[in-house]
Order: sequence, then structure tokens, then C-alpha cells
Amino acid sequence: MALDVAAVVGERGWATAAQLQRRVSARTIGSWVATGKLVALRPGVYALPSVADGWRTRLGAALERGNGVASHVTALALWELVEHPPGPVHITVDPTRSARGAWAVTVHRSAGIDAERRRVDSLSVTSVERSLVDSWARPAPLRRSDIRAAAITAVRRRQASVRELALEVERRPRLPGRAELARLVGLLADGCQSELEIWGCLNVLRGPGMPPFVQQRRVVVGGEVFVLDAAYDEVALAVELDGAAWHGSRPQRERDIRRDALLATVGWQTLRFSFRRMTASPAGCRRDIRAVHAARQALFAANRVR
Repeated sequence: MALDVAAVVGERGWATAAQLQRRVSARTIGSWVATGKLVALRPGVYALPSVADGWRTRLGAALERGNGVASHVTALALWELVEHPPGPVHITVDPTRSARGAWAVTVHRSAGIDAERRRVDSLSVTSVERSLVDSWARPAPLRRSDIRAAAITAVRRRQASVRELALEVERRPRLPGRAELARLVGLLADGCQSELEIWGCLNVLRGPGMPPFVQQRRVVVGGEVFVLDAAYDEVALAVELDGAAWHGSRPQRERDIRRDALLATVGWQTLRFSFRRMTASPAGCRRDIRAVHAARQALFAANRVR
């Protein structure tokens, strides 16, 4: 009776020679490889042809010996911050440990990697902060913009700490593109949670002659918590930066109207700027903010005099 190769290999789709030899002989394994029923991922590790090209299969096989951790773009894919690109999987090992690169596996060496070891789906992986900085240094075949988006998403999801990310950047004085990444980390520390907020912060809110503001200001109204994109506390003025895809839908517009009305009941006025308006006329947006800010300053001063 012919053996079912997939049943022998198991759910993962790959197995070591030692694991296979608990059920079949070495001769049978050799026959399966010769006839294309198994693929040798590296010496002593075999996979079913249907999964041999999968990056998770190659990664699991590469980490089988326990010496390394998934790193760089492979780690970001495990953290579900990017799609794994075509090409090799990336692992990092301590320089004192032996590790050979296998088929479609790139091996990096770095001291102290064990301190960065985390677990995702039973696989060893570098921390989100370490993964982001490693990928920033070597983003190919992705682009820096992909890693930038991953960093913003990780902070917004609270998968990454801005403080730890800043420390990771600080530890890399020779990091390629370090100044650009440090600027991004600074904006994330200030409260920016999207590319739109970053663009608005740099080109509108921080423009010439603009009053100081705070980001991600929490306001509680009737037990509901609202987070303002930017707030001028001294005059109770909120500025919201509306993305076209999100705030363009009718349900979201209705939620925005309700939100602004509730904030008004506790004294907050809200200015909203669409992506199109901000990018087409940042100077006009700045003028509007300054004008309303000045008017509310005068109003607040008049109320104090009475």
C-alpha cells in the first residue's frame, strides 16, 4: 500500500529528515525527492512541492535549529505590517553561532539578538521596533515608503512604542537614512497617526505664524471620548484633518456632524480641512485657522472682562 506523502510530512507541509525517519526509511525519502514528491529546502529538511515556495515554509525550515530569529521585512510580514515580498526570507543570528544560508534564505549576523527575540505563530521574530529599523536600513525589494507606512501603522496599533523605536534609532548612528527616520519618529511622538496628519502637521499646523497646538487631545462629552487631531486649548478650537477615503463616506460625514455638535455643547469649535483643500491651498488653511483662533481669542478675552 502506497504511503500518503502529505500525511507523513504533516500539517506544516515540511519536516526534518529525523522527523520523517520516524515513519519511513531514508531510502523512501530519497525516492520521494527523486520523483518530485518532496523538495529539499536544505540538507536534512524537506517540504511538499505545493508549499516549498511559500515564505512561511522556508522561514520555519530556516529557524528549525533554533539559532536565529525572523528579521527585517520577514519579521514585518510576521507582525502583519507588510506583505512579504518575493525573494528570500530574512533571519538574523548571533555572530558567535553557526548558521548557513539555505535556499532562498538571507542570513544576517548581529550581537545581542536573543534580547530581541519575540514569538509570533510559534516562530521566533525580532521585536517590532528592531524589525522596523532593520528594514529601514535594508528595505529592498520594498521601498522606504513601505517601511514608513509600517512604522505609522505599528505605532497606531500600539504594536510599537515610540520611545523604544527612538532608542533603536539612537543605537544606530550609521543607519542609512537615519535623519529621515528620526524625523518620522519625532512626528509619531508628537501624536501624528497617519501620513495625512504628518503632511498636515508639517505644511499647515506648523507653518509660518501658526499658534502652538497639541495633537491627539482627548475630550470627554457625556461619557463619550473624542480624540482631536489638533487642539488649541486656550481658545477651545479643534482642527480635524479629513482623509478623502474615510471622511468622504456618507455614514462618516454624519458621524462627523454629530461629533462636532457634541463638542460644541462643551464650548469647542471645530474646523475641518479635506485632503484636497489642504494639499491645494495649505496657505489658505493656515489663514483660516489663524483668523478663527484670533476671533476666539477676542471672544474669550471679552468674556473674561464681563
